[in-house]
Amino acid sequence: MVKKLTVWVLALAVVFAGLTPSVTEAYSAAKADKIIQTANRYLGTPYEYGAKYGQTRTFDCSSFVKYVYAKNGITLPRSSREQATVGTAVSMKNLKKGDLVFFKASKNSSSRITHVAIYAGNNRLLHTYGEGGVRYTKFNDYWKGRYVKARRVL
Repeated sequence: MVKKLTVWVLALAVVFAGLTPSVTEAYSAAKADKIIQTANRYLGTPYEYGAKYGQTRTFDCSSFVKYVYAKNGITLPRSSREQATVGTAVSMKNLKKGDLVFFKASKNSSSRITHVAIYAGNNRLLHTYGEGGVRYTKFNDYWKGRYVKARRVL
């Protein structure tokens, strides 16, 4: 009787352990979709370096990311350098929608973080900089050459 009960308990543990990651992944994917959906509302919003957090007439890269994530219940620091310290490290090859991607000023500059973007899936970044403001860009050689690291906060 004890053997049968032990086998049942172990079998249930294996079943539930097997379900836990998929439930977690589904939640994270759903949260990432909501973040992208929120960010899409601001496509075309002008870029302004040092834009004041909380207003939505203009954004800089980190105020945009902070605002979009806050609208989805995730509190992030204000600057891209501070944002690069939260969450879990993730490699470029393991990026998932909703991950934060951090960049340096240029390919040949130090690895001091100067920019943050949201990984939008399908080799695309969702961010704001320069003329055109909030937009999607391809995660191409230009951006890969400036890549410093990525973090998962979902």
